Amino acid sequence: MFRNLRYSTLAILIFLFSSFVNQGDNGNVDNIFKSGEWFRFRIHYGLFNASYATLSLREEQFKGQDVFHVVGEGRTTGLARWFFKVDDVYETYFDKETGKPYRFIRQIDEGGYTKDLLIDFDHNDHKALVVNRKHGSKSVIPTTEGIQDLLSAFYYLRNNYESEDLRIGQEIELDLLYDEDEVFKFRLKFLGKEIVETKFGDIKCLKFRPYVYSGRVFKEEESLTLWVSDDMNKIPVRIQADLVIGSLKADLDAFKGLKYQFKIDM
Repeated sequence: MFRNLRYSTLAILIFLFSSFVNQGDNGNVDNIFKSGEWFRFRIHYGLFNASYATLSLREEQFKGQDVFHVVGEGRTTGLARWFFKVDDVYETYFDKETGKPYRFIRQIDEGGYTKDLLIDFDHNDHKALVVNRKHGSKSVIPTTEGIQDLLSAFYYLRNNYESEDLRIGQEIELDLLYDEDEVFKFRLKFLGKEIVETKFGDIKCLKFRPYVYSGRVFKEEESLTLWVSDDMNKIPVRIQADLVIGSLKADLDAFKGLKYQFKIDM
């Protein structure tokens, strides 16, 4: 059963964190996050504490540009690691002012399934160079205006929506590039507001239903539910997923370096 973790640990976690959005413009924004922000998420697969995932953000320079460098890491732990070993690393470099990604890196080792991709974005010519470092191959993929990668989307879209503008039942689309095939069009629905009980206390959240492909991994198109804190930080708090085999739950486990006070009802 742990083979399903190939698609349900860090990749699913990051993918969904980029989905609680209302599309904004591409102008400069006042970032709601700062260098030093860090999250850790605890992921359960059925009865097992299957893995942990972390996201860290820091300021750097990339080809002469001021950027934020984000590193996401995930790995199975404990008993789950005996059955299915996962070691994943995702990275992105995105512009501090516009949120546009310059480079995305995806290095995964999941039960013997490996991938090592580097994607460089050319926003002027609307294309991306995809380098498969495992096979030594390259390809160029046409992109769209406002394209994001799996990680940069999370941070870009935290800056570009207001919860007051969201309507229950509203569906939103976003273009993502995180693999070597083509741009992926992602959809989700806003379900409303809800209070979530956590280890930190009760947190007021926005609730979303991301749409996924049913079949090999997910039981149905609407198998996922995502809760994000309804405050200035827009922190992912919980994810639940019904998989073809079993279920997955990811909870915020630790955090530091937030720009704004995290609103929690004790």
